[in-house]
Amino acid sequence: MRIRTSIYVLLGLWILLLPRTYLGQSLYSEQLLNQKTNFMRGGANALGEAFRGVATSSGIQEGLFQIRSTGISTDAIRQAADAFLATLSPPELSRVHYAVHDPEWRNWSNVDIGIFARLGLSLEEMNESQKDAAWSLLDIALSADGLEKVRRIMRTEQRLLELNGEPIRYGVDKYYFTVMGIPSATEPWGFQLDGHHLVINYFVLGDQVVMTPAFWGGEPVYTEAGMYAGNRIMEGEEQKGLAFMQSLDAAQQASATIDRDKVRNNQLAAANQDNLTLDYEGLPGADLSSGQKLALLNLIREYVGNLRDPHAEATMAEIGAHLDETYFAWIGTAEDDAVFYYRIHSPVILIEFDHQNPVGTLQKNARGVPTRDHIHTVVRTPNGNDYGKDLLAQHLAMHPH
Repeated sequence: MRIRTSIYVLLGLWILLLPRTYLGQSLYSEQLLNQKTNFMRGGANALGEAFRGVATSSGIQEGLFQIRSTGISTDAIRQAADAFLATLSPPELSRVHYAVHDPEWRNWSNVDIGIFARLGLSLEEMNESQKDAAWSLLDIALSADGLEKVRRIMRTEQRLLELNGEPIRYGVDKYYFTVMGIPSATEPWGFQLDGHHLVINYFVLGDQVVMTPAFWGGEPVYTEAGMYAGNRIMEGEEQKGLAFMQSLDAAQQASATIDRDKVRNNQLAAANQDNLTLDYEGLPGADLSSGQKLALLNLIREYVGNLRDPHAEATMAEIGAHLDETYFAWIGTAEDDAVFYYRIHSPVILIEFDHQNPVGTLQKNARGVPTRDHIHTVVRTPNGNDYGKDLLAQHLAMHPH
């Protein structure tokens, strides 16, 4: 009798510990489902618009991007992508592989998986050989700094899980891979990594690479405890941006500052903003000294340098050619502990850095007040070449498929 009673007690405890989904109740609340509806509707509406690209109110500036030889081989990236695809079963391939012109390129978001459902295959679902192949692709496609930044951003998701206890939303492996086109030495193709606070669109044509739109961010910026205690993200972007602003003289700072009050989220070019109209604001590069221009390029390199080094240098050369037309804009003050937003905007690059309101760290940060503990950044190629679309259009015009 005692044995039978003990079994019933253990069975009861086991049932109590089961995830609620196993007991016939979803992990979703009505509020979270409504959030999911809003984000999915926003994505669908954006996809319903034909792609134009980020532009000023004057419209798209033509002739900025040309198909050309960089002399930098992309063979290793192609081989890594082929190796990843070879690990997938037919059902998995149907979720992962799309045509090079598929709308799936634009179907990304910086919010968590609980409120924006992804296509593709996540690290969470992959077996070990698939994970190894996926990480090998990132290792070859990115610089060492870029790869480390990916790992650190993913670790912030573990901390959000520890703080909020919502496994439907947060977790270190909730990042999804898709491949567009057939990896080729001559035909256009690419891949996408999509998840909370981390999105990489990676287009390849011959030996040219375009790695935008790219979203890098996270919350909390510093992990105080838990599995990844000591993890820190976005330090270079924050410190170099503030240092550049502080290096300007009073007149230059006044020209750069478009608002001294940093009281809300200011990022403009994140998800669903492929056709954003945004005019230049702030301090033009033409008004910088030679030393200040070098400092601005160094700040830009903090973002572009997430791309593998040879192609990063090719991208930096394009950016440098338009440096006098590059505008630096600032919101907030420039004290050492300031909360701020900045934007770098030229015909060929758009970068935003934003200290955001807290979402997953309300245990320690005031609701509705921008904090250094939550950072969003985005990098885009204006004037129609996000996702390499301008290069793709030129290729298809020369080689109809």
